[in-house]
Amino acid sequence: MRVHHLNCGCMCPLGGALYDGFSKGLHAHLICHCLLIETDHHGLVLVDTGFGCDDMRHPRRRLPLFFRALNNIQYRESLTALHHIKALGFKPEDVRHIVLTHLDFDHAGGLSDFPQAQVHLMQREMTAAEGRGTWLDSARYRPGQWGNRSGWHGYHPHGEAWFGFSAVRALDGLPPEILLIPLPGHTEGHAGVAIDTPQGWLLHGGDAWFYRDEMAADPHCTPGLRFYQWMMQKDKAARLANQKRLRLLAADASAGVTLFCSHDAREFERLSGKNLAI
Repeated sequence: MRVHHLNCGCMCPLGGALYDGFSKGLHAHLICHCLLIETDHHGLVLVDTGFGCDDMRHPRRRLPLFFRALNNIQYRESLTALHHIKALGFKPEDVRHIVLTHLDFDHAGGLSDFPQAQVHLMQREMTAAEGRGTWLDSARYRPGQWGNRSGWHGYHPHGEAWFGFSAVRALDGLPPEILLIPLPGHTEGHAGVAIDTPQGWLLHGGDAWFYRDEMAADPHCTPGLRFYQWMMQKDKAARLANQKRLRLLAADASAGVTLFCSHDAREFERLSGKNLAI
């Protein structure tokens, strides 16, 4: 099993370091951290997709006006998962599975670039996205990104716990090293994705937290990202409780788990070994 770290999107909201903690100018730099997993017998597996090609080509049709403006989304097709996968020498049809942390527009936009892939997520997230009961739900969930949804698999927690967290340990057609870890709060059916690699466990925490220092013993978040999490959360108590539990896991050296979230550029650079030049 080989894991590639991909940046599949860039957002540059006003606020600079008040958002990302490092930018020198007026605009921050947030990324969309996805994974491409080369499995031995199950083809390629994507963890989240970031923005898709059609998001870059037709943003007015695909993406909500409010978030296009607030997040200052950068329309660069070179950042899409499809572009990265081709650059690595693979074909789009080599992607047989996509595992989603949740269905927000900046995590699921690339689904339509891989219509043959089986899609795996929590059933609770599928139900919430189908309902789209509030203005925020209608803005964050964009059915035009999803394709025909014929190969979707929704899951409920079952099986042995993972470091004390509920887990889904048997994803249809996927190796046992890839798990869904329910982490509700940001959305109703939000989940992390745990991968057992030869170097130890990885936990893609999605949007369970947004800033690297939120997992520190003395947690800290920038004002901009603290506001954004508050604005987007569906269940504050669940979100904060999960962050507390994740901090304990991060502090447990014996667990050997490397945790990272979706939008922190410095985390991405550390794990990928790539300089984003931002």
